Amino acid sequence: MTYSTMERPFPPMQHNTTHTRMQESLNIVRRGVKICVCAALTTVAGCMVGPKYQQPPGTTEAPPAVYKESTTQFNDSAGWKVARPEDAMLRGKWWTIFKDPELDGLEDELTINNQNIKQYFENFMAARALVAQAASQFYPTLTANGSYTRSRSPSGAAGRSAAPVTPMTAIMSSLSLSWEPDLWGKVRNAVRQAQFNAQVSNAVLENERLTEQSSLAVYFFQIRGQDALQKLYSETVAADKKALDYARAQYETGVGDQISVVEAENTLQNVQAVATGLGIARAQYAHAIAMLVGKNPSSFSIPVRPLRASPPAIPVGMPSQLLERRPDIAAAERSMAAANAQVGIAYAAYFPTVTLGTQGGFESSKFSNLFSASNRLWSVGPAVSETIYDAGLRSATVKQYIAVYNADLYAYRQAVLTGFQQVEDYLAQVRIASRELIQQRQAEQSAEKFLKLEMARYETGIDPYVNVVTAQTTLLADQQTVITLQIQQMTGAVQLVEALGGGWDRSQLPSPADVSKPAPKTETTIQR
Repeated sequence: MTYSTMERPFPPMQHNTTHTRMQESLNIVRRGVKICVCAALTTVAGCMVGPKYQQPPGTTEAPPAVYKESTTQFNDSAGWKVARPEDAMLRGKWWTIFKDPELDGLEDELTINNQNIKQYFENFMAARALVAQAASQFYPTLTANGSYTRSRSPSGAAGRSAAPVTPMTAIMSSLSLSWEPDLWGKVRNAVRQAQFNAQVSNAVLENERLTEQSSLAVYFFQIRGQDALQKLYSETVAADKKALDYARAQYETGVGDQISVVEAENTLQNVQAVATGLGIARAQYAHAIAMLVGKNPSSFSIPVRPLRASPPAIPVGMPSQLLERRPDIAAAERSMAAANAQVGIAYAAYFPTVTLGTQGGFESSKFSNLFSASNRLWSVGPAVSETIYDAGLRSATVKQYIAVYNADLYAYRQAVLTGFQQVEDYLAQVRIASRELIQQRQAEQSAEKFLKLEMARYETGIDPYVNVVTAQTTLLADQQTVITLQIQQMTGAVQLVEALGGGWDRSQLPSPADVSKPAPKTETTIQR
């Protein structure tokens, strides 16, 4: 049902100026605005259709009091312990617990220059802009209109014998205002959905930041491990060269045989080949770090420094805290809230739409008297529309978004379970690797003794040189395993920190009010 009027009810104006008459046109629109405001006041307490959101539990059962892998006991020689539950949680720059200034500097560069983080930040800015777009629907739309038409119609029955017809000219200038009050919460739900999606975007940004930071630390310790392996093989090459010289001297003096020389040469050549191949992994890890810190790999390098660090005690906290510490879990939960708001938007389609509109301006056939009092026009009127039959479209839409919400619920619970799994996995990796490392170092000591004894037997002519080669191979394998376990320790510690959420917690997630604020101008400029 629509009510409207098109009249010229005002008495002649005393001041025949364009500015004054345009002011009268604005006054007409202002009267329409007052009508819209009055209508708005009556709908402030309007209905909010759709389900009310309540955060569901992250799991179908209560989380345990402690992580299982943190309570498994080894003796004091295990080499690594979980920090006490009362120790402070990780905050901010979590990588500083490893006490490596070079790592600290690289992480700071990553925070500033990483291109993936910049990309996700701009996605967050776009999500914030969508909040403003949705909120704009709360307010009326004011439009300025102007038109000029000139037309001529045929002379009709008189045909060509009739007098020429004078062209018709119509000129109109007006302002119009329209507004759709949010009676059923459609706009409010749209704004909430945009706010929740912006929170999702922020949580995804923080998860990407954590992933990049963790990757850098893993690559960093991998490089340090490759440097340790390179040092080991360099020392082994030097030792094997000495063994080869000794075998040759024995052969040249007639004490030894040629087969011992060939075996010594083969051992040296194999070790040299492996030592050369180690450069591939180191170069690729360095290139990966260059990419993470936003630098060209061609101009980036990391000094050689063998791995000597041990994993620090990491405060893992209580399992119940994990839901508040991982940004990916926060993103999954906020996605549910956004899906719930979408259901409310779908429900609002069942209810009528009310539109309030007003228009004021001037219409004339000549520019010279366009703004005269007699040419003023205005209209005010509400319009109501309601869909009577849509072949089940609205019902199907509601069912669709309910299914989307349910899917997001299961995705959220899966993210929680994945989080618990990863924490337990990396707790086990660091703890077990620490224990294994102690045992492997004992094996390394035995292999060193084995080589020393076997070398003495070879020098006295008791055993052939092939026994020395066996002892050398055993020692090298044990030494390489020790370094590999050290790498596993350190990378596992980094991945444990990542699984715990790094230094992030849910208090850092911007509130709906925060994401509704305009972004600073410095954050909304075109980048070159």
